Amino acid sequence: MSRVSKPYEIVERALELSTTDGLVVIADEHSSANLRWAGNALTTNGVTRGRTLTVIATVDGAEGTASGVVSRSAVTADDLEPLVRAAEAAARGAGPAEDAQPLVGGVPSSPDFTDAPAETGSEVFADFAPALGDAFARARSGGRELYGFANHELTSTYLGTSTGLRLRHDQPTGTLELNAKSPDRTRSAWAGRSTRDFKDVDPAAMDAELAQRLRWAERRIDLPAGRYETLLPPTAVADLLIYQLWSSTARDAVEGRTVFSQPGGGTRLGEMLAPLPLTLRSDPHAPGLESAPFVVAHASGDSASVFDNGLPLAPTDWIRDGKLERLTTTRHTAALTGLPVAPAVDNLVLDGGGERSLEEMVAATTGRALLLTCLWYIREVDPATLLLTGLTRDGVYLVEDGEVVGEVNNFRFNESPVDLLSRASEAGRTEKTLPREWGDWFTRAAMPALRIPDFNMSSVSQGV
Repeated sequence: MSRVSKPYEIVERALELSTTDGLVVIADEHSSANLRWAGNALTTNGVTRGRTLTVIATVDGAEGTASGVVSRSAVTADDLEPLVRAAEAAARGAGPAEDAQPLVGGVPSSPDFTDAPAETGSEVFADFAPALGDAFARARSGGRELYGFANHELTSTYLGTSTGLRLRHDQPTGTLELNAKSPDRTRSAWAGRSTRDFKDVDPAAMDAELAQRLRWAERRIDLPAGRYETLLPPTAVADLLIYQLWSSTARDAVEGRTVFSQPGGGTRLGEMLAPLPLTLRSDPHAPGLESAPFVVAHASGDSASVFDNGLPLAPTDWIRDGKLERLTTTRHTAALTGLPVAPAVDNLVLDGGGERSLEEMVAATTGRALLLTCLWYIREVDPATLLLTGLTRDGVYLVEDGEVVGEVNNFRFNESPVDLLSRASEAGRTEKTLPREWGDWFTRAAMPALRIPDFNMSSVSQGV
């Protein structure tokens, strides 16, 4: 084993090799474990390990500070100097960086910076796997087939800078997706969960939920396109509001390019977006949704800057009691727009003050309404209004006077999440959820179900 092999040693050695004005080094130690199953039987499982090193060099010049970023995987001690030199060469060959700021300094070091990285393995499924096997047996006896996967990742991030930062964060990320099908494959239902350790997921409860949905689907009802009262479950709300968060950069709003731009100039900050007391917030210390408490930026873009690496993150209300409170900024875009520094945080919570579960919201429905399972293939149609289009998937059900009476066809929808917040008539109880569309990129979310009186199902879809 190389004498320089531990993550913190890799970071320290890379910093020692620097010949430029500033250097940021990010070492990400990855481990993952997964299970996959089909037809009520496990098919594959595996464990992986890996390392990615990102080096960001900065060079001060007469016209400003330039940056160069190079990332490589499976880095050893012998790879360090060529990697640092490549980042430095990229910085020297680049023009001044628009987002240039002094590198962050003055933050206390993480006490566990020199500790070994945290790792996951097959043991994370010690309790889950037997429970999954029991669910297979119940599904088999109930005449349904279960498909899906469970994945657990643990990333230890070590961040060091030439200004003295030595920060470390361990991020567990677990996802579970379970799909139940009738033997003839004409009926399908989906459920997903987000978890940190697989101790709070219950395959039996998920299978029971899916079994009920398959029973609902035994009766098929065709409906035309149109506007329907619709119950959006937490997973669908998460997918819509995550896209809204990604579209809420202050600079784009100030420059008139987004739904948060004020006609005639400026932004919609301070405007009431919802009549319900909805608060959309991020908090790196939110229980069960913990994320990095400092900026980790491997590249610069609309909502992140490599110069902000190590900047402390704080709880942030994006919408507070229905009013637009913050737009995302880096230090650079905050200076450009005159708005507070508000970097993105890797979780999202919507609180609406409701206490009803989705099931209780269904039971309280008078007249007709649609109950969705999830949304899929979401794409932006118009950034000026944040109009999104997409499809329903794995079950749309008709509710009549508080009871689900059957499954209806799928639809294509056209809606703006900002407009939906303004029209929502009820918010349920906030709960952890897994976004279906964005679950590969954003898993830490807690949302309520929302009742929308007139959700726009723009056309009938033949998807399942």
